[in-house]
Amino acid sequence: MQRLAPILPVLVVLGVVFLTLRAAITPPGAKLPELHEPVETFVDAISAVDEQLQHDWEQAGVTPAELADDLTILRRLSLALHGTIPSLEEIRLFEADERPNRIDHWITSMLEDDRFSVYFGERLARSYVGVDNGQFLIFRRDRFSDWLQQQLKGNRPYDEIVHEMIAAEGVWTGKGQVNFVTSAFANDEFDTNKLTARTTRAFLGQRIDCAQCHDHPFDHWKQNEFEGLAAHYGQVELSLAGLVDQSKNEFVIQDRVSLEDRTVEPSFPFNSEWAGEAGGRRERLARWVTHPENRRFQRAIANRVWGIMFGKPYVVDRPVDDLPDPDTDERTQLLDVLGNDFREHNCDLRRLIRVIAGSKAFRLDSIHPLEEHILADKEHEKYAELTAQLDLARDQWAVFPLIRLRPEQVIGAMLQANNIHTVDQNSHLFLRFLRFVRENDFVDEFGDPGVDELQDRAGTIPQALLRMNGQFAKELTEANPFFSVGRIAAICSDHESLIETTYLLALTRRPTDPEREYFLSQLDEFGKRRVTEDMFWVLFNSPEFSWNH
Repeated sequence: MQRLAPILPVLVVLGVVFLTLRAAITPPGAKLPELHEPVETFVDAISAVDEQLQHDWEQAGVTPAELADDLTILRRLSLALHGTIPSLEEIRLFEADERPNRIDHWITSMLEDDRFSVYFGERLARSYVGVDNGQFLIFRRDRFSDWLQQQLKGNRPYDEIVHEMIAAEGVWTGKGQVNFVTSAFANDEFDTNKLTARTTRAFLGQRIDCAQCHDHPFDHWKQNEFEGLAAHYGQVELSLAGLVDQSKNEFVIQDRVSLEDRTVEPSFPFNSEWAGEAGGRRERLARWVTHPENRRFQRAIANRVWGIMFGKPYVVDRPVDDLPDPDTDERTQLLDVLGNDFREHNCDLRRLIRVIAGSKAFRLDSIHPLEEHILADKEHEKYAELTAQLDLARDQWAVFPLIRLRPEQVIGAMLQANNIHTVDQNSHLFLRFLRFVRENDFVDEFGDPGVDELQDRAGTIPQALLRMNGQFAKELTEANPFFSVGRIAAICSDHESLIETTYLLALTRRPTDPEREYFLSQLDEFGKRRVTEDMFWVLFNSPEFSWNH
């Protein structure tokens, strides 16, 4: 006993670590998420979306892909709503959930998780205040983001959120929403044109900023319409009380032809009665933008949320903030289906997300049956015809799109895969700090897509090299006892379970037979530690890891 005394503390620690790791691989007694609203609440709305999709597919003469498996859908949801992949802990719990509508339960759980409000809030903030920190003395982007995240966490109606952003007064350090307006200040100059353009793009899905200098060359927007909207911000002023509107101020601009100053009165390009008569200029603008009959408002948010969840906007050949006018394009009818349900249910963002996530389009496989025929007929005369059919199926949302992950999704997925338990607001302070630092550094090196985040972009060689040879990849693939690589190498009792656990951690799926056979042969030859490190490195650098599939 005396001989054991010096090493007894070590044995105790090792025992605790062993039990912790075993529990992490199969978490005992974890609670399944509950669906607070019955599935029937969303059935009619989801059916309406699916009916519109089916109509569009029949009109285009395309056949949709098969439905994806549940683990694939879980990964999509986690990336779209939390910005990372599901943890092994979540996967085990999900697979233990035998309810027939388990996906619906998990969507509810994800929307109530703080990770949703933090991640989705940041995604939306990009279109509202951009990505730059701006003029620090009168603009605090972090305060705005925190405020927006709190609104999402409380599930505040979206029209109220937007109304407050446009019309709010006060000090930007105390009222986060005020920073929507102060973001347009630069070097003590207030850029009304910038804020007007951002308002119409973000909240109405319309790019009318070309009309600030002249009538729009390709659309119906006129210069006087842009100026009339900009005039609603013309009384903005900074005072000791913060951001206020001074009724004595006029909106004066220099005429580009005569070079003389002229005063512009606030006006609206259509339906001015929506603004009402009461309140100041920004109050009336906020009322007009969010008015229940302003279809552009609900179509814009439906298109943006669709884009965040799928990786690209519903209207695939146009930027997310440049929608065609209502009733001018048959391809946008689904946005009205989503937008109308959104309006009828008090502009509930979570419901909009639920309906999109429940649609058939979101649950389709990312591989269309035509792809097999194309591979088989690559040298055949029908190759061009089949390729055109596949492109049409993609344009009609008959197959889930393959989109590159955003930089914070890539590093978030790498960090989550390196931890068996869920990395969230309940994680150890050190782990959360580590994630914050690593994510910021990785995004800086990887390249932030900025405001135009939903536009197509190609991967670069430096990005691939960063995942392959960067310090992050080196740290996250080393077998140490604190993270996944070392833990599963120490705990998994057989090679089969080691390979399966690694694939679940990194790709949220099990290995195929050829993949399993290959790594089994490697394990027999080189041992668990080395092969486990190699598996993580290979999977982190695989195309499958860095795409949404």
